[in-house]
Amino acid sequence: MTTEIKVPVLPESVADATVATWHVQVGDKVSRDQVLVDIETDKVVLEVPATSDGVITSISETEGATVLGGQVIAILSEGEDAVSSTPDKSAPKAEAVSNSEANIIDIVVPVLPESVADATVAAWHVAEGDTVTVDQNLVDIETDKVVLEVVAQDNGVIGKIIHAEGETVLGNQKVGELNAGASGSSAPAATSEDAISSDELASPSVRRLMTEKGLTASDVIGSGKGGRISKEDVEAAANSVKAQPAPAPAKATDSVAQDLGERTQKRVPMTRLRKTIATRLLEAKNSTAMLTTFNEVNMKPIMDLRTQYKDLFEKTHDTRLGFMSFYVKAVTEALKRYPAVNASIDGDDIVYHNYFDISIAVSTPRGLVTPVLRDADQLGMAGIENGIRDLALKGRDGKLTMDEMQGGNFTITNGGVFGSLLSTPILNLPQAAILGMHKIQDRPMAVDGKVEILPMMYLALSYDHRLVDGKESVGFLVTIKELLEDPARLLLDI
Repeated sequence: MTTEIKVPVLPESVADATVATWHVQVGDKVSRDQVLVDIETDKVVLEVPATSDGVITSISETEGATVLGGQVIAILSEGEDAVSSTPDKSAPKAEAVSNSEANIIDIVVPVLPESVADATVAAWHVAEGDTVTVDQNLVDIETDKVVLEVVAQDNGVIGKIIHAEGETVLGNQKVGELNAGASGSSAPAATSEDAISSDELASPSVRRLMTEKGLTASDVIGSGKGGRISKEDVEAAANSVKAQPAPAPAKATDSVAQDLGERTQKRVPMTRLRKTIATRLLEAKNSTAMLTTFNEVNMKPIMDLRTQYKDLFEKTHDTRLGFMSFYVKAVTEALKRYPAVNASIDGDDIVYHNYFDISIAVSTPRGLVTPVLRDADQLGMAGIENGIRDLALKGRDGKLTMDEMQGGNFTITNGGVFGSLLSTPILNLPQAAILGMHKIQDRPMAVDGKVEILPMMYLALSYDHRLVDGKESVGFLVTIKELLEDPARLLLDI
């Protein structure tokens, strides 16, 4: 009896995952609950254990491969089947390839998530007759969420490409064939009947090149086995055509190209991923009455306070004193004064939260994530700094847990670290508001009738107007401004 080893079900917010580490190899005996492989997402590392005793007979996805939830990545043979299904490593390789029918491996589309109906063949990296090695990327399959790489399961030769670039395919659909164990010299030669079809004489990339050059299969002499056409054959045919006197219509066309000069343009179809992003951004705009209000804050008091106490603070608490602890403290105090900003909409109900879990935007090698700092109102400055540092380190190392990623009543994002001077952040649903911090920049400001150069920063508060009124949103942002410009208010709770 065989058991499929599958990727665990991924959360809705996680599109795909990566095979991080295999702890076993093909032919290894394993016991029940033994960890077989680590699956890494942008939020957490998942361990996949064996469901029973047996032997690993097949591993279809190697380390570094992109996989989807529920996708089969290995086969485990249980009990007596394990012995018979285990590969005989001592058997001669010739026996393994003696049956030509058994040598053909189907190249199939990976399993697609339930929310993805179909996919598109984005790009073939090989052509028919090409020699490939195990784990070599053969074709890119593009969905509306992610681009999946389909790799070779064995060394061999590409026998047939069934679906060309741009065609729509389904999950587990066959898109090509791989002649496992074959070499370039042993690839089957095209028959005279095959030579009739230009689709089989040339790979999709070669056919596309012929179209670009304005050539047909009859215009090109194939130099490969059975008259197979290569890119070099197409280039040679195109050069010979150029050497011949061009007809009058062609001259007219050339003159138009010369008149255009360097003013060229290129039209390409929008990718599925880009179309999905555009659709979802539009849905986010349409599903909320989102508005953004702005203000600016003088950061000189906080900067002076940090300069005065940063060394003593780091020596006392073993962590540096940054700006984020001030931001979080100010936001927490403002949320206490304006409960609607700390609420969320659930159907026709408004849910008011009596706790303060703040989502902090953290940049990681895999992208931006928003882990949650729990009970921020109960933390001191050092506790906030340590909490944010721990979340950042876990995000960098890919060790954030699902509990650390879920929830959050309000989000703080700091685009200023990347140089952003002003932006309008988009809501992190179902939250009612998000605060955008920006670059601190010296600007001339009027102070008591005089012009002074002060380190100023723009604040941007995006909020859902269905829940938060203009008066509350402006009051909330002004409260943050006042607390940051006079940090003593944070200590005195005024």
